[in-house]
Amino acid sequence: MIKNPDISRRQFLGTVALAGAALQAGLDHTWADILPAPGKTVATDIPVIDSHIHLYDPFRPQGVPWPPKTNKALYKTSLPAQYRSIARPLGVVGAIEVECSSWLEDNQWVLDVAAKDDIMVGTIGNLVPGTPEFRANLDRFRQNPLFRGIRYGLGRQSGKELDRPEFIADLKALAEADLVLDTANPSVSLLADVVRISELVPQLRIVIDHLPQMIPPTEPALRATYDASLKALRERPQVYVKVSEVLRRSNGQIPTDLDYYRPRLDEIMDVFGSDRVLYGSDWPNSDNWLPFAAGFKLVQEYFKGQGRAAAEKYFWRNSIKCYKWVKRNDRQPSL
Repeated sequence: MIKNPDISRRQFLGTVALAGAALQAGLDHTWADILPAPGKTVATDIPVIDSHIHLYDPFRPQGVPWPPKTNKALYKTSLPAQYRSIARPLGVVGAIEVECSSWLEDNQWVLDVAAKDDIMVGTIGNLVPGTPEFRANLDRFRQNPLFRGIRYGLGRQSGKELDRPEFIADLKALAEADLVLDTANPSVSLLADVVRISELVPQLRIVIDHLPQMIPPTEPALRATYDASLKALRERPQVYVKVSEVLRRSNGQIPTDLDYYRPRLDEIMDVFGSDRVLYGSDWPNSDNWLPFAAGFKLVQEYFKGQGRAAAEKYFWRNSIKCYKWVKRNDRQPSL
């Protein structure tokens, strides 16, 4: 019998299945150490704002452009109700959705879904700067206070879009609207493009998503570009980074020992400091690795070691400074 009414039977069974698969892989933990007991929450006095989740419903009439049916871990209903059931027991009080669909009207679909559940404090839309329709669409969606910015995949055109005046003009319009540019996914060229944009549009707040997942290059020329970008970003207070997608596969397994990830986390903290790091779970994409609680436990342990002030900045304070999200209930903190 499932005693926690916030956890659906489907979610419970899915978690058990993932946990069983992880144990069969010979990982160095038991799930009693990671998952909260039924009906219990994690003891913490630091509220958590999750700055990176995805919402979609592959079973709606029009379907979805992502994820594909072949991804059995992700091809499921992923809406605020499902998210709440796994996140609230861990102390999460709010979340920001990052759009994973390229369909224009899915920006509105997500806003409508988010409006119905007060755990959602914002969304990051999918609009393409430098296109004729960008300004009209930006003006349309920004009327909704839950719309906090856009996500764009820098680095894919080798910086060519940054040479187009209309692209930069649209980013300036984004900044003038006091909205954010999220970037996906980290690469050497993306980091170089972030540096260039931070010079061309210095008033724009930029977020680098999932940097822990990127392995620093070893090829000399790429490493030189990578190092130069990080050196420049060290001095750009308007550039934030999500310490998200921390978990990685190694020799067919997914380590859960913090010491395995500590050098990479230390490098990121050295560059960005405690004032520019954000918590993001990447749910439900995180299910491609391990259940939600495993990734949360890892970063919770790391930032607990950084001291309370740093942990508060990571788990909620920096998200307010960066996204200026909408507080929707009394559980959600404010500066």
